[in-house]
Amino acid sequence: MEKIEKRLFAGAATIDITPKESQFLYGYPFVERMSTGIHDCLLSSALYMTDGGGQVIFISNDLIYISKASVKRIRKSISEKTGVPAANIMIGATHTHSGPVTVDCIVSTNDPVVPKADREYLKYMEEQTIQTACHAFDNAVSAETAFFIADGTGIGTNRHDPLGPADMDIPVLVVRQSGKKSFIACMLVCSMHPTVLHEDSTLYSGDFPAFTREIIQKEYLKCECPVLYFTGTAGNQSPRHVTKSNTFEEASRLGRIIANAVGKKITEGIDYLSEVSVGCLHAEVDLPKRQFPPVVQARSHRENALSQFEKLKELSYNPQEIRTAEVDWFGAEELLYLSVMAESKGLEKYYRLCLPVEIQIIRIGLYNFVAWPGEIFVEYALDLKKEAENVFVISLANGDLQGYIASKDAEEKGFYEASNSIFDYSGGNILVAETLHLLNDN
Repeated sequence: MEKIEKRLFAGAATIDITPKESQFLYGYPFVERMSTGIHDCLLSSALYMTDGGGQVIFISNDLIYISKASVKRIRKSISEKTGVPAANIMIGATHTHSGPVTVDCIVSTNDPVVPKADREYLKYMEEQTIQTACHAFDNAVSAETAFFIADGTGIGTNRHDPLGPADMDIPVLVVRQSGKKSFIACMLVCSMHPTVLHEDSTLYSGDFPAFTREIIQKEYLKCECPVLYFTGTAGNQSPRHVTKSNTFEEASRLGRIIANAVGKKITEGIDYLSEVSVGCLHAEVDLPKRQFPPVVQARSHRENALSQFEKLKELSYNPQEIRTAEVDWFGAEELLYLSVMAESKGLEKYYRLCLPVEIQIIRIGLYNFVAWPGEIFVEYALDLKKEAENVFVISLANGDLQGYIASKDAEEKGFYEASNSIFDYSGGNILVAETLHLLNDN
């Protein structure tokens, strides 16, 4: 039988999804924070790839979350307009904390300053995302691609222990037009919270990922082709222990670390392939709901966390220590609220919004990009990488989980992320097992 060559075609596009008016900037609890302008535009960036048979679209949006409902509407429209199967479209959020509310989270109903998501903005964002994906599809030309891993050391650490579990590998996909040096797109995955900018910043911004994109374009690709930035398993990963300040200058410094690591590999020379297969795997799973402590116990935990925070504010000279105590107090407040909600069965509608959970694997040649929803602790991606080669997790993709999938250790120690999770930590083990099952059976 004659061998059928898998000839790659690809196209990319970018569009502005910045709100047209002032919106509440979402990401830091109990702080009223309205936007006062734009530092850098929030973007939706898309990359379409096909081998003549399989078709996929990667989409990265500068948002804190993207809901399962938004994903469903966006996918349906793109599929109708392009013919790309809805299940073969990945939509991720970079997780910027300097953008609008896009998901009505259960913990925010206990926060008097957080508004509900603006339905008009969501409609605008969805329409813009559909448009950029269709443009990427229409822009497809004969292409070739290269893959490599850059080193992100220096951009952050484990949030709770600077020497704790972390993943500094940054997988990078570069796509250019066949036979030419004109770039089509660059795509990367970085497992770090984009939270250099804090409550005192009131400008729309993608945080350090925006600087990463700009530097890669201007200094290494020498063009404005789309750079898709995805956030990996960053649930317990933060720049907190490496930042010198919470400023745009510091966000630029971290962005440059990533951009230089990526750019160095590009300038040293990378091997491009044009015969590359493209495909997608897909599954849905249920995750176990969390068992919440009695309200009395949760209230005591809240009082202890607040007392510790107040004590450190008065006695400590370590800003990272104070910040950690502050977010632990946030988590304790949210745990108390969730315990009350669990007793009244008020969490059930939020579970219905999240379940079942989607696992998606987009294969580009030998490389598997795994999409999981929610904010996932890095330990689960590390477990997956121990069992399978060429596997890279993109989190906050194709929906939300109303927060985190934390680790057993984080739950036992009462860390912030575990406190406000509505799913049991064992859900992370399920994601790993089901992903391995998909990979091994296909």
